[in-house]
Amino acid sequence: MNEVDVFVGRKIRARRIELGKTQADLADGIGVKFQQVQKYETGLNRVSASRLWVIADVLRVPIGYFFEGAAAQSANDADAAADEGFASEIRSLRLMRNFKKLPEAQQSAVLEIVKSMVGDADETGDGLTIREA
Repeated sequence: MNEVDVFVGRKIRARRIELGKTQADLADGIGVKFQQVQKYETGLNRVSASRLWVIADVLRVPIGYFFEGAAAQSANDADAAADEGFASEIRSLRLMRNFKKLPEAQQSAVLEIVKSMVGDADETGDGLTIREA
């Protein structure tokens, strides 16, 4: 497996999950079986340029999206960094997608629980203030 193929596959997976699409949804959109999408996402099979163009269209991103951040990773730590980063990104995307499904009162309650767990009065942790509607 080539590191770039693995990186691109993980970007495809992250964006698919961000949009709430299944592998079958993506497969239908690009004209392949879901098993092929699995192989693309793991980097087991390379994505051709023409197929990546279609994937970018279905996932509503510019084709360059799939390569953003690839150059920043060295050959030695690409897999470990990608695994950790994508796992965290996917958990965050799932959390956000499910959080948005909650009624407003439950969203507020969840936010308060999370704030109490991290023990930080600053809601964002980066010095910015979030104003709730």
